[in-house]
This record gives sequence, C-alpha cells and structure tokens, in this order.
Amino acid sequence: MALDQGITKAADGLEGLSWNVVGHTYTPKLHSENAFIWHALIPDGTFVPPHIHPAQDEWITLLEGALEVEFDGIVHRAGPGDTVRMPMGVAHGIFNRSGASSSCVFGVAPSGKLYELFCVLDGVTDPEELVRLSALHEVDFLPPPAE
Repeated sequence: MALDQGITKAADGLEGLSWNVVGHTYTPKLHSENAFIWHALIPDGTFVPPHIHPAQDEWITLLEGALEVEFDGIVHRAGPGDTVRMPMGVAHGIFNRSGASSSCVFGVAPSGKLYELFCVLDGVTDPEELVRLSALHEVDFLPPPAE
C-alpha cells in the first residue's frame, strides 16, 4: 500500500477512525507499507505492558504531559518535546504515572500488521484476548513478572 498524498487534519483520523486500545485513544494519521503514525491520548494511570515488536522500530514524541518507558527494568521519563526511541526486538513498557493525561505521536516503521491490530483491539478489555490477538499481528507481550 502506497502513501496517499494530502493532509490529515488535527482532529481527524484516517477514514474517520479512532480506537480505544488499553484505555488509550489512538487516532491514525498516516499509514503506508513503510510507516504507521498515530496520535495517542494516554490517561493518567494507564499503561501498555512490556512487549516486543520483533520487526518494527517504534518511537513516541511527547506533545503534552509525561510518560515513563521501561527498558529492562530501567525507567526513563519523557516530557513535552522529547522523543522516545524503541528499537525492534527490545522489550518496552509505556506508563503514564504523571497525574495528568498525556498527548503524543507514536510511529512504527515498517507498518507491519499494527494498523490491523488496532482495528481488532478496539474496545477489547480481556488481557488474554489482547495478548492472543497481538501475537497474531507481530506484537509479543511478555509474561507478567513472577511473584
């Protein structure tokens, strides 16, 4: 799929789409075979559990608020204007523990099956189903830590 020329307006998603994924609102802004970019509203107290993209680099640019990203148990904090780099094959978890909502732009390259994953995850609340569907779309969630 080739990239379509044009402008995606600030309040709009591609094809009018917006998804609720793990309590976040994801709005697709650009989608081609080579890249997928979406805007995210991430409420305080929500997170994406540690996971791996085996065949995609991922990044986040913070617009407002703050996020914590964990790599190998080490917490990195990002604020407005910061870009978080998450290389393919590296486990990462994304947490909003800031006390306020965060607004950011995510991207992955290449797109892989992530756009399709968000379509099927829209509104899914069962963690086991989320893990199962994600594995079918090239995102591998890590098992919870042993207690």
